[in-house]
Amino acid sequence: MADKAGSQVQISNEMAKLDEKTQLGANEGKSQFVLKTPKGTRDYNPKQMAIREQVFNTIINSFKRHGAETIDTPVFELKETLMGKYGEDSKLIYDLKDQGGELLSLRYDLTVPFARYLAMNKITNIKRYHIAKVYRRDNPAMTRGRYREFYQCDFDVAGQYDAMIPDAECLKIIHEILSELKLGEFQIKVNDRRILDGMFEVCGVPADKFRTICSSVDKMDKTAWEDVKKEMVAEKGLAPETADKIGEYVQLKGNSDLIDRLLKDDKLSANKVALEGLKDMRQLFVYLKLFGVEEKIAFDLSLARGLDYYTGVIYEAVLVQTQADGEAQQNDSSESVGVGSVAGGGRYDGLVGMFDPKGRKVPCVGFSIGIERIFSIVEQKVEASDQKVRTTETQVFVATAQKDLLEERMKMLADLWQSGIKAEFTYKKDPKLLNQLQYCEEAGIPLIAIIGEQELKDGVVKLRVVSTREEINVARSNLREEIKKRTCQS
Repeated sequence: MADKAGSQVQISNEMAKLDEKTQLGANEGKSQFVLKTPKGTRDYNPKQMAIREQVFNTIINSFKRHGAETIDTPVFELKETLMGKYGEDSKLIYDLKDQGGELLSLRYDLTVPFARYLAMNKITNIKRYHIAKVYRRDNPAMTRGRYREFYQCDFDVAGQYDAMIPDAECLKIIHEILSELKLGEFQIKVNDRRILDGMFEVCGVPADKFRTICSSVDKMDKTAWEDVKKEMVAEKGLAPETADKIGEYVQLKGNSDLIDRLLKDDKLSANKVALEGLKDMRQLFVYLKLFGVEEKIAFDLSLARGLDYYTGVIYEAVLVQTQADGEAQQNDSSESVGVGSVAGGGRYDGLVGMFDPKGRKVPCVGFSIGIERIFSIVEQKVEASDQKVRTTETQVFVATAQKDLLEERMKMLADLWQSGIKAEFTYKKDPKLLNQLQYCEEAGIPLIAIIGEQELKDGVVKLRVVSTREEINVARSNLREEIKKRTCQS
Protein backbone atom coordinates (compact mmCIF):
# COMPACT_ATOMS: atom_id res chain seq x y z
CA MET A 1 0.00 0.00 0.00
CA ALA A 2 2.87 2.34 0.86
CA ASP A 3 4.38 1.76 -2.61
CA LYS A 4 1.05 2.51 -4.23
CA ALA A 5 0.65 5.71 -2.19
CA GLY A 6 4.20 6.78 -3.07
CA SER A 7 3.46 6.18 -6.74
CA GLN A 8 0.31 8.32 -6.55
CA VAL A 9 2.29 11.16 -4.92
CA GLN A 10 4.92 10.95 -7.68
CA ILE A 11 2.25 11.12 -10.37
CA SER A 12 0.63 14.13 -8.65
CA ASN A 13 3.99 15.90 -8.48
CA GLU A 14 4.66 15.28 -12.19
CA MET A 15 1.20 16.59 -13.13
CA ALA A 16 1.80 19.70 -10.99
CA LYS A 17 5.08 20.34 -12.83
CA LEU A 18 3.30 19.94 -16.17
CA ASP A 19 0.58 22.42 -15.12
CA GLU A 20 3.28 24.85 -13.99
CA LYS A 21 5.01 24.61 -17.37
CA THR A 22 1.68 25.19 -19.12
CA GLN A 23 1.05 28.31 -17.05
CA LEU A 24 4.55 29.59 -17.76
CA GLY A 25 3.97 29.03 -21.46
CA ALA A 26 0.72 30.98 -21.30
CA ASN A 27 2.34 33.86 -19.41
CA GLU A 28 5.55 34.14 -21.39
CA GLY A 29 4.13 34.08 -24.90
CA LYS A 30 4.48 31.57 -27.72
CA SER A 31 8.23 31.13 -27.66
CA GLN A 32 8.13 28.13 -25.31
CA PHE A 33 7.76 25.51 -28.04
CA VAL A 34 8.37 25.05 -31.75
CA LEU A 35 5.35 24.48 -33.98
CA LYS A 36 6.27 21.53 -36.18
CA THR A 37 4.96 18.17 -37.25
CA PRO A 38 6.60 15.09 -35.68
CA LYS A 39 9.60 13.58 -37.48
CA GLY A 40 8.57 11.53 -40.49
CA THR A 41 5.13 13.15 -40.86
CA ARG A 42 3.74 16.05 -42.86
CA ASP A 43 0.69 18.25 -43.44
CA TYR A 44 -1.05 18.48 -46.81
CA ASN A 45 -2.41 21.75 -48.18
CA PRO A 46 -5.59 21.89 -50.32
CA LYS A 47 -3.64 21.72 -53.61
CA GLN A 48 -1.69 18.67 -52.43
CA MET A 49 -4.88 17.02 -51.23
CA ALA A 50 -6.54 17.62 -54.62
CA ILE A 51 -3.63 15.89 -56.39
CA ARG A 52 -3.73 13.13 -53.78
CA GLU A 53 -7.45 12.58 -54.32
CA GLN A 54 -6.92 12.19 -58.06
CA VAL A 55 -4.28 9.51 -57.42
CA PHE A 56 -6.51 7.71 -54.92
CA ASN A 57 -9.43 7.76 -57.37
CA THR A 58 -7.31 6.21 -60.13
CA ILE A 59 -6.25 3.40 -57.79
CA ILE A 60 -9.72 2.80 -56.32
CA ASN A 61 -11.34 2.76 -59.78
CA SER A 62 -8.89 0.06 -60.85
CA PHE A 63 -9.58 -2.01 -57.72
CA LYS A 64 -13.34 -1.73 -58.31
CA ARG A 65 -12.93 -2.56 -62.00
CA HIS A 66 -11.55 -5.91 -60.90
CA GLY A 67 -14.43 -6.65 -58.53
CA ALA A 68 -12.89 -5.80 -55.16
CA GLU A 69 -14.85 -4.82 -52.05
CA THR A 70 -13.38 -2.88 -49.14
CA ILE A 71 -12.94 -3.34 -45.37
CA ASP A 72 -11.42 -1.40 -42.46
CA THR A 73 -9.51 -2.53 -39.36
CA PRO A 74 -8.28 -0.74 -36.18
CA VAL A 75 -5.22 1.50 -36.46
CA PHE A 76 -3.67 -0.46 -33.56
CA GLU A 77 -3.55 -4.20 -32.95
CA LEU A 78 -2.57 -6.45 -30.07
CA LYS A 79 1.22 -6.47 -29.97
CA GLU A 80 1.28 -10.28 -30.21
CA THR A 81 -0.72 -10.07 -33.46
CA LEU A 82 2.09 -8.15 -35.17
CA MET A 83 5.20 -9.68 -33.62
CA GLY A 84 7.10 -12.37 -35.52
CA LYS A 85 5.57 -11.51 -38.92
CA TYR A 86 8.07 -9.02 -40.35
CA GLY A 87 11.50 -10.56 -39.87
CA GLU A 88 14.22 -8.01 -39.20
CA ASP A 89 11.74 -5.17 -39.77
CA SER A 90 9.89 -6.03 -36.53
CA LYS A 91 12.12 -3.48 -34.79
CA LEU A 92 10.29 -0.75 -36.75
CA ILE A 93 6.93 -1.45 -35.08
CA TYR A 94 5.58 1.37 -32.90
CA ASP A 95 4.62 0.04 -29.46
CA LEU A 96 2.02 2.01 -27.51
CA LYS A 97 2.56 2.79 -23.83
CA ASP A 98 1.02 0.22 -21.50
CA GLN A 99 -2.15 1.81 -20.15
CA GLY A 100 -2.71 -0.98 -17.62
CA GLY A 101 -4.62 -3.15 -20.07
CA GLU A 102 -3.73 -4.81 -23.37
CA LEU A 103 -0.25 -4.48 -24.91
CA LEU A 104 -0.85 -2.68 -28.20
CA SER A 105 1.15 -1.63 -31.28
CA LEU A 106 0.35 0.61 -34.24
CA ARG A 107 -0.16 -1.43 -37.39
CA TYR A 108 2.96 -1.82 -39.53
CA ASP A 109 1.07 -2.77 -42.68
CA LEU A 110 -2.44 -3.79 -43.76
CA THR A 111 -1.64 -7.41 -44.62
CA VAL A 112 -1.26 -8.87 -41.12
CA PRO A 113 -4.46 -7.15 -39.88
CA PHE A 114 -6.22 -8.56 -42.98
CA ALA A 115 -5.04 -12.08 -42.12
CA ARG A 116 -6.21 -11.60 -38.52
CA TYR A 117 -9.59 -10.36 -39.83
CA LEU A 118 -10.00 -13.46 -42.05
CA ALA A 119 -9.11 -15.88 -39.24
CA MET A 120 -11.27 -14.10 -36.64
CA ASN A 121 -14.34 -14.00 -38.93
CA LYS A 122 -13.72 -17.46 -40.48
CA ILE A 123 -13.66 -15.98 -44.02
CA THR A 124 -12.17 -18.26 -46.68
CA ASN A 125 -12.92 -16.28 -49.88
CA ILE A 126 -12.73 -12.53 -50.48
CA LYS A 127 -11.26 -10.07 -52.96
CA ARG A 128 -10.72 -6.88 -51.00
CA TYR A 129 -8.95 -3.54 -51.10
CA HIS A 130 -8.02 -1.46 -48.07
CA ILE A 131 -6.64 2.08 -48.04
CA ALA A 132 -5.48 3.33 -44.63
CA LYS A 133 -2.55 4.75 -42.66
CA VAL A 134 0.25 2.57 -41.28
CA TYR A 135 3.17 3.42 -38.99
CA ARG A 136 6.89 2.55 -38.99
CA ARG A 137 9.75 3.74 -36.78
CA ASP A 138 11.85 4.04 -39.92
CA ASN A 139 14.55 6.57 -40.71
CA PRO A 140 12.45 8.97 -42.80
CA ALA A 141 13.51 10.34 -46.20
CA MET A 142 10.74 12.82 -46.94
CA THR A 143 11.89 13.80 -50.43
CA ARG A 144 11.78 10.13 -51.46
CA GLY A 145 8.32 9.58 -50.05
CA ARG A 146 9.45 7.59 -46.99
CA TYR A 147 7.57 8.55 -43.85
CA ARG A 148 6.80 7.22 -40.38
CA GLU A 149 3.07 7.73 -40.94
CA PHE A 150 1.81 6.97 -44.42
CA TYR A 151 -1.01 5.48 -46.43
CA GLN A 152 -0.97 2.02 -47.97
CA CYS A 153 -3.28 0.93 -50.77
CA ASP A 154 -3.68 -2.85 -50.58
CA PHE A 155 -5.40 -5.32 -52.88
CA ASP A 156 -5.62 -9.00 -51.89
CA VAL A 157 -7.35 -12.17 -53.05
CA ALA A 158 -8.04 -14.83 -50.42
CA GLY A 159 -9.24 -18.31 -51.36
CA GLN A 160 -8.32 -21.66 -52.86
CA TYR A 161 -7.90 -21.19 -56.63
CA ASP A 162 -5.89 -22.73 -59.45
CA ALA A 163 -2.20 -21.80 -59.43
CA MET A 164 -1.09 -18.37 -60.65
CA ILE A 165 -4.50 -17.12 -61.87
CA PRO A 166 -5.15 -14.56 -59.08
CA ASP A 167 -1.39 -13.88 -58.96
CA ALA A 168 -1.48 -12.87 -62.64
CA GLU A 169 -4.46 -10.57 -62.07
CA CYS A 170 -2.59 -8.81 -59.24
CA LEU A 171 0.30 -8.06 -61.60
CA LYS A 172 -2.17 -6.90 -64.27
CA ILE A 173 -3.73 -4.43 -61.79
CA ILE A 174 -0.31 -3.02 -60.80
CA HIS A 175 0.49 -2.58 -64.51
CA GLU A 176 -2.90 -0.91 -65.05
CA ILE A 177 -2.51 1.57 -62.17
CA LEU A 178 1.07 2.60 -63.00
CA SER A 179 0.15 3.05 -66.67
CA GLU A 180 -2.91 5.20 -65.87
CA LEU A 181 -0.95 7.39 -63.43
CA LYS A 182 1.61 8.14 -66.20
CA LEU A 183 4.57 8.07 -63.80
CA GLY A 184 7.07 7.17 -66.53
CA GLU A 185 8.81 3.94 -67.46
CA PHE A 186 8.41 1.12 -64.97
CA GLN A 187 9.30 -2.53 -64.56
CA ILE A 188 7.70 -5.22 -62.41
CA LYS A 189 10.26 -7.68 -61.02
CA VAL A 190 9.01 -11.15 -60.08
CA ASN A 191 10.53 -14.11 -58.24
CA ASP A 192 9.31 -16.94 -56.01
CA ARG A 193 10.24 -17.71 -52.42
CA ARG A 194 10.27 -21.44 -53.29
CA ILE A 195 12.87 -20.80 -55.99
CA LEU A 196 14.94 -18.82 -53.48
CA ASP A 197 14.64 -21.49 -50.77
CA GLY A 198 15.52 -24.25 -53.24
CA MET A 199 18.47 -22.21 -54.47
CA PHE A 200 19.71 -21.66 -50.89
CA GLU A 201 19.43 -25.38 -50.21
CA VAL A 202 21.29 -26.29 -53.40
CA CYS A 203 24.03 -23.77 -52.55
CA GLY A 204 24.47 -25.24 -49.05
CA VAL A 205 22.82 -22.58 -46.86
CA PRO A 206 21.76 -24.09 -43.49
CA ALA A 207 17.95 -24.17 -43.18
CA ASP A 208 17.99 -21.95 -40.08
CA LYS A 209 19.76 -19.19 -42.06
CA PHE A 210 17.32 -19.12 -45.03
CA ARG A 211 15.37 -16.07 -43.82
CA THR A 212 18.37 -14.02 -42.69
CA ILE A 213 20.25 -14.73 -45.96
CA CYS A 214 17.04 -13.88 -47.83
CA SER A 215 17.07 -10.51 -46.06
CA SER A 216 20.63 -9.88 -47.30
CA VAL A 217 19.75 -10.80 -50.90
CA ASP A 218 16.84 -8.34 -50.69
CA LYS A 219 19.37 -5.47 -50.44
CA MET A 220 20.80 -6.11 -53.91
CA ASP A 221 18.59 -3.47 -55.53
CA LYS A 222 20.51 -0.81 -53.55
CA THR A 223 23.80 -2.54 -52.70
CA ALA A 224 26.54 -4.11 -54.84
CA TRP A 225 26.86 -7.91 -54.71
CA GLU A 226 30.29 -7.74 -53.09
CA ASP A 227 28.86 -5.78 -50.15
CA VAL A 228 25.94 -8.18 -49.83
CA LYS A 229 28.36 -11.11 -49.86
CA LYS A 230 30.47 -9.44 -47.17
CA GLU A 231 27.37 -9.09 -44.95
CA MET A 232 26.47 -12.78 -45.48
CA VAL A 233 29.97 -13.97 -44.56
CA ALA A 234 31.15 -11.47 -41.94
CA GLU A 235 27.87 -10.71 -40.15
CA LYS A 236 25.77 -13.81 -40.73
CA GLY A 237 28.45 -16.49 -40.65
CA LEU A 238 27.93 -17.98 -44.11
CA ALA A 239 30.82 -19.86 -45.71
CA PRO A 240 32.46 -17.78 -48.52
CA GLU A 241 32.13 -20.62 -51.07
CA THR A 242 28.39 -20.89 -50.28
CA ALA A 243 28.00 -17.14 -50.80
CA ASP A 244 29.80 -17.43 -54.16
CA LYS A 245 27.35 -20.13 -55.29
CA ILE A 246 24.44 -17.88 -54.32
CA GLY A 247 26.04 -15.05 -56.31
CA GLU A 248 25.96 -17.15 -59.49
CA TYR A 249 22.17 -17.31 -59.26
CA VAL A 250 21.03 -14.03 -57.72
CA GLN A 251 22.72 -11.93 -60.39
CA LEU A 252 20.56 -13.53 -63.10
CA LYS A 253 17.73 -11.49 -64.66
CA GLY A 254 15.52 -12.19 -67.68
CA ASN A 255 12.09 -13.37 -68.72
CA SER A 256 10.48 -16.70 -69.62
CA ASP A 257 13.73 -17.73 -71.38
CA LEU A 258 15.55 -17.59 -68.02
CA ILE A 259 12.88 -19.84 -66.47
CA ASP A 260 13.48 -22.45 -69.21
CA ARG A 261 17.24 -22.16 -68.62
CA LEU A 262 16.87 -22.76 -64.88
CA LEU A 263 14.57 -25.72 -65.49
CA LYS A 264 17.52 -27.28 -67.34
CA ASP A 265 19.85 -26.56 -64.41
CA ASP A 266 20.51 -30.10 -63.05
CA LYS A 267 21.02 -29.02 -59.42
CA LEU A 268 18.15 -26.56 -59.19
CA SER A 269 15.59 -28.67 -61.06
CA ALA A 270 16.50 -31.64 -58.86
CA ASN A 271 15.26 -29.66 -55.86
CA LYS A 272 11.55 -30.35 -55.37
CA VAL A 273 10.71 -26.92 -53.88
CA ALA A 274 12.61 -24.95 -56.54
CA LEU A 275 11.12 -27.07 -59.35
CA GLU A 276 7.59 -26.38 -58.09
CA GLY A 277 8.33 -22.65 -58.05
CA LEU A 278 9.86 -22.65 -61.52
CA LYS A 279 6.90 -24.52 -63.04
CA ASP A 280 4.47 -22.04 -61.48
CA MET A 281 6.61 -19.14 -62.69
CA ARG A 282 6.49 -20.50 -66.25
CA GLN A 283 2.68 -20.72 -65.99
CA LEU A 284 2.52 -17.18 -64.61
CA PHE A 285 4.32 -15.81 -67.67
CA VAL A 286 1.78 -17.58 -69.92
CA TYR A 287 -1.06 -15.76 -68.15
CA LEU A 288 0.82 -12.44 -68.17
CA LYS A 289 1.17 -12.71 -71.94
CA LEU A 290 -2.60 -13.29 -72.25
CA PHE A 291 -3.22 -10.19 -70.11
CA GLY A 292 -0.90 -8.19 -72.39
CA VAL A 293 1.59 -7.11 -69.71
CA GLU A 294 4.51 -9.51 -70.23
CA GLU A 295 6.78 -6.83 -71.74
CA LYS A 296 6.93 -4.97 -68.40
CA ILE A 297 7.68 -8.08 -66.29
CA ALA A 298 11.23 -9.22 -65.45
CA PHE A 299 12.16 -12.48 -63.72
CA ASP A 300 14.80 -11.35 -61.22
CA LEU A 301 16.46 -13.88 -58.91
CA SER A 302 17.78 -11.13 -56.61
CA LEU A 303 14.25 -10.11 -55.62
CA ALA A 304 13.69 -11.50 -52.12
CA ARG A 305 11.31 -9.18 -50.21
CA GLY A 306 12.36 -9.44 -46.58
CA LEU A 307 8.98 -10.10 -44.95
CA ASP A 308 8.76 -13.53 -43.33
CA TYR A 309 5.21 -14.36 -44.34
CA TYR A 310 5.74 -14.75 -48.12
CA THR A 311 5.49 -18.37 -49.32
CA GLY A 312 5.36 -18.26 -53.14
CA VAL A 313 5.49 -15.71 -55.93
CA ILE A 314 6.79 -12.26 -54.95
CA TYR A 315 6.95 -9.07 -56.99
CA GLU A 316 7.99 -5.45 -56.86
CA ALA A 317 7.31 -2.56 -59.26
CA VAL A 318 10.10 -0.04 -59.76
CA LEU A 319 10.34 3.15 -61.78
CA VAL A 320 13.06 3.04 -64.40
CA GLN A 321 15.15 6.22 -64.65
CA THR A 322 15.82 7.22 -68.25
CA GLN A 323 18.67 9.40 -69.55
CA ALA A 324 16.27 12.34 -69.83
CA ASP A 325 15.22 11.84 -66.21
CA GLY A 326 18.86 11.88 -65.14
CA GLU A 327 19.47 15.21 -66.88
CA ALA A 328 16.30 16.66 -65.35
CA GLN A 329 17.40 15.58 -61.91
CA GLN A 330 20.73 17.41 -62.29
CA ASN A 331 18.82 20.62 -63.07
CA ASP A 332 16.37 20.16 -60.19
CA SER A 333 17.03 19.71 -56.50
CA SER A 334 14.14 17.26 -56.04
CA GLU A 335 15.11 13.64 -55.42
CA SER A 336 11.81 12.05 -56.36
CA VAL A 337 12.73 11.13 -59.96
CA GLY A 338 14.07 7.60 -59.92
CA VAL A 339 12.28 7.10 -56.61
CA GLY A 340 12.57 3.30 -56.83
CA SER A 341 9.98 0.83 -55.61
CA VAL A 342 6.36 1.98 -55.95
CA ALA A 343 4.50 -1.31 -55.37
CA GLY A 344 5.22 -4.75 -53.98
CA GLY A 345 3.57 -7.93 -52.83
CA GLY A 346 3.32 -11.67 -53.20
CA ARG A 347 1.71 -14.88 -52.02
CA TYR A 348 1.34 -15.64 -48.32
CA ASP A 349 -0.51 -18.94 -47.90
CA GLY A 350 0.41 -19.54 -44.25
CA LEU A 351 -0.30 -16.20 -42.57
CA VAL A 352 -4.02 -16.69 -41.84
CA GLY A 353 -3.26 -20.13 -40.36
CA MET A 354 -0.96 -18.47 -37.81
CA PHE A 355 -4.06 -16.80 -36.29
CA ASP A 356 -6.54 -19.67 -36.65
CA PRO A 357 -6.88 -21.78 -33.46
CA LYS A 358 -6.94 -24.95 -35.57
CA GLY A 359 -4.23 -23.76 -37.95
CA ARG A 360 -6.57 -23.75 -40.96
CA LYS A 361 -4.86 -22.08 -43.89
CA VAL A 362 -6.45 -19.63 -46.31
CA PRO A 363 -4.25 -19.08 -49.40
CA CYS A 364 -3.76 -15.36 -50.12
CA VAL A 365 -2.00 -13.23 -52.69
CA GLY A 366 -1.89 -9.46 -52.95
CA PHE A 367 0.11 -6.27 -53.18
CA SER A 368 0.50 -2.79 -51.75
CA ILE A 369 0.84 0.43 -53.75
CA GLY A 370 3.43 2.86 -52.38
CA ILE A 371 1.08 5.83 -52.48
CA GLU A 372 3.40 8.31 -50.73
CA ARG A 373 6.20 7.74 -53.23
CA ILE A 374 3.76 7.97 -56.12
CA PHE A 375 2.32 11.17 -54.67
CA SER A 376 5.83 12.68 -54.43
CA ILE A 377 6.38 12.01 -58.14
CA VAL A 378 2.96 13.27 -59.27
CA GLU A 379 3.32 16.42 -57.16
CA GLN A 380 6.74 17.11 -58.66
CA LYS A 381 5.38 16.63 -62.20
CA VAL A 382 2.52 19.04 -61.54
CA GLU A 383 4.89 21.67 -60.12
CA ALA A 384 7.24 21.30 -63.10
CA SER A 385 4.42 21.72 -65.62
CA ASP A 386 2.84 24.80 -63.93
CA GLN A 387 -0.46 22.94 -64.23
CA LYS A 388 -3.32 24.70 -62.41
CA VAL A 389 -4.87 22.41 -59.80
CA ARG A 390 -8.42 23.06 -58.67
CA THR A 391 -8.91 22.52 -54.95
CA THR A 392 -12.73 22.65 -55.08
CA GLU A 393 -15.36 21.16 -57.39
CA THR A 394 -17.59 24.23 -57.45
CA GLN A 395 -19.56 24.43 -60.71
CA VAL A 396 -21.04 27.88 -60.31
CA PHE A 397 -20.54 30.98 -58.15
CA VAL A 398 -23.65 33.03 -57.37
CA ALA A 399 -22.76 36.73 -57.57
CA THR A 400 -24.41 40.12 -57.62
CA ALA A 401 -23.37 43.61 -58.74
CA GLN A 402 -25.91 45.46 -56.61
CA LYS A 403 -26.70 45.97 -52.94
CA ASP A 404 -29.44 44.36 -50.83
CA LEU A 405 -29.63 41.13 -52.84
CA LEU A 406 -28.22 38.70 -50.26
CA GLU A 407 -31.61 37.04 -49.74
CA GLU A 408 -32.04 36.47 -53.50
CA ARG A 409 -28.58 34.94 -53.71
CA MET A 410 -29.39 32.63 -50.80
CA LYS A 411 -32.68 31.53 -52.38
CA MET A 412 -30.90 30.71 -55.64
CA LEU A 413 -28.17 28.79 -53.80
CA ALA A 414 -30.73 26.72 -51.89
CA ASP A 415 -32.36 25.80 -55.21
CA LEU A 416 -29.02 24.87 -56.83
CA TRP A 417 -27.88 22.80 -53.84
CA GLN A 418 -31.25 21.02 -53.80
CA SER A 419 -30.60 20.03 -57.43
CA GLY A 420 -27.18 18.58 -56.58
CA ILE A 421 -25.23 21.44 -58.16
CA LYS A 422 -22.00 22.45 -56.43
CA ALA A 423 -22.31 26.17 -55.81
CA GLU A 424 -20.90 28.83 -53.50
CA PHE A 425 -21.07 32.55 -52.77
CA THR A 426 -19.29 35.19 -50.72
CA TYR A 427 -20.28 35.71 -47.10
CA LYS A 428 -20.46 39.50 -47.50
CA LYS A 429 -23.86 41.23 -47.72
CA ASP A 430 -22.90 43.73 -50.41
CA PRO A 431 -19.75 42.47 -52.14
CA LYS A 432 -18.01 44.21 -55.03
CA LEU A 433 -18.54 42.41 -58.35
CA LEU A 434 -14.87 42.72 -59.35
CA ASN A 435 -13.77 40.87 -56.19
CA GLN A 436 -16.23 38.08 -56.94
CA LEU A 437 -15.02 37.74 -60.55
CA GLN A 438 -11.37 37.68 -59.47
CA TYR A 439 -12.08 34.97 -56.89
CA CYS A 440 -13.69 32.76 -59.55
CA GLU A 441 -10.72 33.17 -61.91
CA GLU A 442 -8.24 32.32 -59.16
CA ALA A 443 -10.24 29.31 -57.92
CA GLY A 444 -10.90 27.96 -61.42
CA ILE A 445 -14.69 28.08 -61.00
CA PRO A 446 -16.09 27.69 -64.54
CA LEU A 447 -19.37 29.64 -64.27
CA ILE A 448 -20.78 32.71 -62.49
CA ALA A 449 -24.51 33.26 -62.07
CA ILE A 450 -25.02 37.02 -61.75
CA ILE A 451 -28.30 38.44 -60.50
CA GLY A 452 -29.44 42.08 -60.33
CA GLU A 453 -32.72 43.94 -60.07
CA GLN A 454 -33.29 43.86 -63.85
CA GLU A 455 -32.61 40.10 -64.04
CA LEU A 456 -35.09 39.51 -61.21
CA LYS A 457 -37.78 41.53 -63.06
CA ASP A 458 -37.13 39.62 -66.33
CA GLY A 459 -36.98 36.18 -64.63
CA VAL A 460 -33.47 35.51 -65.99
CA VAL A 461 -29.94 35.01 -64.71
CA LYS A 462 -26.82 36.34 -66.40
CA LEU A 463 -24.53 33.32 -66.77
CA ARG A 464 -20.85 34.24 -67.29
CA VAL A 465 -18.28 31.72 -68.60
CA VAL A 466 -15.14 32.56 -66.62
CA SER A 467 -12.58 31.28 -69.15
CA THR A 468 -13.98 33.22 -72.15
CA ARG A 469 -15.88 36.00 -70.27
CA GLU A 470 -18.87 35.27 -72.51
CA GLU A 471 -22.20 36.24 -70.91
CA ILE A 472 -25.69 34.93 -71.77
CA ASN A 473 -29.12 35.43 -70.25
CA VAL A 474 -30.68 32.17 -69.10
CA ALA A 475 -34.29 31.77 -67.98
CA ARG A 476 -34.39 31.12 -64.22
CA SER A 477 -36.33 27.87 -64.86
CA ASN A 478 -33.58 26.60 -67.21
CA LEU A 479 -30.59 27.59 -65.03
CA ARG A 480 -29.99 24.20 -63.43
CA GLU A 481 -29.96 22.33 -66.74
CA GLU A 482 -27.73 24.96 -68.37
CA ILE A 483 -25.16 24.74 -65.55
CA LYS A 484 -25.15 20.92 -65.68
CA LYS A 485 -24.77 20.96 -69.49
CA ARG A 486 -21.90 23.46 -69.44
CA THR A 487 -20.01 21.68 -66.66
CA CYS A 488 -20.58 18.23 -68.23
CA GLN A 489 -22.43 16.94 -65.17
CA SER A 490 -25.90 15.50 -65.31
